[in-house]
Order: sequence, then C-alpha cells, then structure tokens
Amino acid sequence: MKAFTITGPGLAGVEDVAPPAAAPGEVVVDVARAGVCGTDIEFFTGQMQYLDDGHARYPMRIGHEWMGTVSAVGDGVDRSWLGRRVTGDTMLGCGVCRRCRGGTQWVCEFRTEVGIRGGRPGALAEQLAVPASSLHALPDAVDDALGAMVEPGGNALRAVWGAHLSPGDRALILGPGTIGLLAAMFARAAGAEVHLVGRSPRAIGFAHSLGFENAWDADTLPGDLAWDAVIDASNAPALPAKALELVEPAKRVVYIGLAGSPSLIDTRTLALKDVTAVGVLSASPGLAATIEAYARGDIDPRPLIAATVRLDELAAVLAGTPPTGAGPGPKVQVSITR
Repeated sequence: MKAFTITGPGLAGVEDVAPPAAAPGEVVVDVARAGVCGTDIEFFTGQMQYLDDGHARYPMRIGHEWMGTVSAVGDGVDRSWLGRRVTGDTMLGCGVCRRCRGGTQWVCEFRTEVGIRGGRPGALAEQLAVPASSLHALPDAVDDALGAMVEPGGNALRAVWGAHLSPGDRALILGPGTIGLLAAMFARAAGAEVHLVGRSPRAIGFAHSLGFENAWDADTLPGDLAWDAVIDASNAPALPAKALELVEPAKRVVYIGLAGSPSLIDTRTLALKDVTAVGVLSASPGLAATIEAYARGDIDPRPLIAATVRLDELAAVLAGTPPTGAGPGPKVQVSITR
C-alpha cells in the first residue's frame, strides 16, 4: 500500500509498504480522509519534543486525525464493525496500569499514539490498523471531512468543558488556529460571549468571517472587560502567563496550546487570584460528544478546511507551500484512495 513516511528532518514522501494485518482485538481501516496537524509539521521539521525524549524516532508514518471504513477484523472483534465508517482515538493505553484501569488511558505512561508515539503507524496511508476498542462509529450526518475533524474537535471541546462556561459568560481564546477556532465554536454553542486574540490580520479576518465579531489583536483587545475563562490555544511562550493575568479571580484558565520552549506562569498569581488552571492533552474523553455535536449541526468546522490534497502533495504542504487554490482556513486535509 501507499504510505507517507518521514525519514528525517525535511525528508519525506510516499512509499510502498506492506499493508497492515488485523491482529487479535484489532481492525484494519481503509483510510478515506486524514487531517494535517501542527504536530505533523513538527515531526517533519524535526522540532517535535518526542524526538528528543525518545518517544518517537525516524522513520515514522504520521497522521492522527482520520476517518475511514473498516475492511478487516482480527480475532475477538465483533464482525459487525465490517463496512462501518469510523474514526478512532489517538491515545492507546496499555490497558493494565493504574491509569488505564482508572479510565484515563490517554495519560498512560506506556501508551502508544497513532502516528505520534511508540512507533504506532499513522493514518496518512491507505490503510491503518487500530484496536477495535478505540473506534467510534460515524453516523451518515457526519461526512468524511467532518469525520477527520473529530480528533481536533474533541480537544477543543475538552478545553471548553475545562472552562466550565455558562450561558452569558465571557470567554477569551488566545490563538485563532484550528483548536482555538473549534473551541470558539463550541463555546459559542454553549451560549458564551466569545472573544479571540490573534497575531495576523489574515487570522483575525478569518475569525470575523466565521461570525466572531470580537476578534482582536493584542493592541486592540479591550482592557475593560472581565474574562470568566481564558483558553490558551496558542504556541506563544509568553501567553500562558498572559492568560493568568487576564482571567478574573476565582475563574478558570485552560492550557491546550504548546510552545516550542518552556512557557512559565507565576504560581503566586495563580494562588492569590484563586484561579483554577486546567491542562488538556487529549481528545479522548471528548470524541463521542464531538461526533454528536457535528451530527446535530451544533457546530460546522468544515469552513476551517483550506484545502484537500493528495497524499503525494503532502510533503510540499509540510514544507510550507500552500496548496493551489487554498482558502483562508488553517486546516489541510488529505484525501486517500486505494
């Protein structure tokens, strides 16, 4: 089968590889659509921290935002999965440690992550093998593009859950990228008054086009508003501290963005303001609810997709070349056909 493989920083392309087999407890999925994430770009450039930590190494096959159709099942797997459209969890715990047994497999010390950690091959390939226990069925109302947006949507939804927003609350989201915009959509659906802060006029203008009138840059952000929650979805090292500075006392900050260098906060401020700080690593607990929200039409993230490219066009995208005819959104997806 065809699979996209990174062999070193800046070195990647489509290779012919052996197709996966469905091991006991696993299924094989014919991948139809996969998304490109900032993590994938970091692996391509060699800047992803897991490479330094030893959790990942080249060569590797990336891709963790995906959907497809189950084409084979291994021993012990219900055959009713065959032919079903699915997506799946990225975080695959060991299943036996205390964290897994406690229901938090996404922070299992021994986990693998699809296309990211522990040598688990990713979904930017014609086929993908994953545990049946990680699957989520997709209803007909969730098309292929939406199916490949479930994983980032689950992360964003967890950030909004962490903010504990009530109707009428005022939420500030730092970073109008894919996760920030998805969080803004979920927060708006929850009845919050949503504000975003971005750096580029293009990103701010795109947020406006999605109906977020309160999108600002750092210089124009109103200084007289009280923020019931601040969600940092940026990769700027200084913004976690800024989020803590901006949030109202006794309210919440949510950290879902990751900077390329340490981002520090003053814990004295955290304590003296009696602020609750929430970190979000994974979409895992939010996947099912995201599928339901997409199916109901509560939010529609498809405008975030700037372009859909072929697998053999992906290396150029990772290297920073915008796809021909790309729209203003932050997300690129890959259409994969056998």
